[in-house]
Amino acid sequence: MGKQYKVLKDKDIDFIKEQKLFYIASCSGKEVNLAPKGYDTLRIINESTLIFLSYPGSGNRSFRDSEENGEFTLVFNAFEGAPQIVRLFCKAEIIESSSKDFDTYLSLYEEEVDVVRNLFKFNIYAVESSCGMSVPIMKYEEDRAGIKDWTKNMSKNKKLDSYIAKHHVPRDLKKL
Repeated sequence: MGKQYKVLKDKDIDFIKEQKLFYIASCSGKEVNLAPKGYDTLRIINESTLIFLSYPGSGNRSFRDSEENGEFTLVFNAFEGAPQIVRLFCKAEIIESSSKDFDTYLSLYEEEVDVVRNLFKFNIYAVESSCGMSVPIMKYEEDRAGIKDWTKNMSKNKKLDSYIAKHHVPRDLKKL
């Protein structure tokens, strides 16, 4: 049976750090957005705060939902070893490159500033753990290089800033 509590426990932190894939779900009164995420993009600041590094991509619904004070759920599940699921219920703050905290949080990563779209600060208000026995066992092989390579190439060709500006809030979502 699942359990819910207010902050991350040490065992949750250890579990989250081991995962190669997680999901971010968000909603701000419009359609629910669900996006799989990989890479080493999360940093746990404390038992109730996470930082997420966001690369440019085709959409930016998480940004929209954060701007509209939407709800976020981060889901981590074990594909190897003992079954487990951890859900984090959060509010998000956007940390853009112009923010006073951007450089401080970006220093937690090895990534170059010119390939980062923005950072999200997730403020956790509830944690839920459950068994995860229906999740299949799968083997991790490697990260895909595609988005990082594309982003670095766009930056090198001085096209990334205009791409990020164009996709700041997706045009097709502004009218929703």
